[in-house]
Amino acid sequence: MRSNLKLVVNNPQKQIEERQFFEKDELKIILDLYAKMVSEGSWKDYGLNISSKQVSFSVFRNAAENALYKICKNFKPKNKNLKYLIADTSGKILKNSFDLQILLKNTNWKKLQK
Repeated sequence: MRSNLKLVVNNPQKQIEERQFFEKDELKIILDLYAKMVSEGSWKDYGLNISSKQVSFSVFRNAAENALYKICKNFKPKNKNLKYLIADTSGKILKNSFDLQILLKNTNWKKLQK
């Protein structure tokens, strides 16, 4: 009896799909900041956007308004400092870094607010 089964080891397509989101530690850093900003009354809501190039965590002052900022993770940055970034609603990059924790810790959110 002949079988037409193939064994596929280390399927690169599957490995790529698994990494196209924030990792657990990245999401914890973002959600810790979000909780702090909600308790201060600065942020009220959030949303997640996922594309083939990046994932973003958008924060809102009110659910009915446009996002204040997007905290983004680029999957294939052109240089290492563009791996994580903070962008405004028009897509303008306000800050960027290769390290998410440093980026969020060193951002003065009060000065960024309009």
